[in-house]
Amino acid sequence: MNIDRYPEIPPKDKFIKKAYVAIMLWIVGRAMQAASRVDPVVKEEFSHLRDNFLLRLWVAPNGPSMFVGKDKNGKVKYMGWNPRGKKTTLDMQIKGIEQAVLMFTFQESTAVATSNDRLIVSGDLDDACAIVRILDIVEIFLLPKIITKLAVKRYPKWSQMSPLRKYVGRVLVYIRAFTV
Repeated sequence: MNIDRYPEIPPKDKFIKKAYVAIMLWIVGRAMQAASRVDPVVKEEFSHLRDNFLLRLWVAPNGPSMFVGKDKNGKVKYMGWNPRGKKTTLDMQIKGIEQAVLMFTFQESTAVATSNDRLIVSGDLDDACAIVRILDIVEIFLLPKIITKLAVKRYPKWSQMSPLRKYVGRVLVYIRAFTV
């Protein structure tokens, strides 16, 4: 059998899926920055992370990425998608574009994706757990309840929270995420 007779066929580029995941990472990154200024729980979670903390959430092997970090003053910032010149303290890698699409079309929660071995974490496990909690809260702010129930492990009891946090917080996250 001559192996040269059977050339390797490269997989098709999944442009639409990569573009969708890139847009979702941009939205989530901006919303994390906004929620850190609006929501007390997100603010508290970020306060436990060390200064100069930098998260990279990206799709392997060469998919889109986002960077969210804290500066010297403790402010949370979305720092774009380009990895050049950035030293991450927590690297969360989604194994492939198909797995990222499952997560960002909210067919699978972050907790389920982790248990299905779709997410690789390099860094402190406590930081990774805090980021997953932050991602859940951000998804609760961004998405309607029917979709959020699919995206998070446990939907919070909004009825026990103040209407100020529920409605005003959601509006402020939207405004800050898309304008600042």
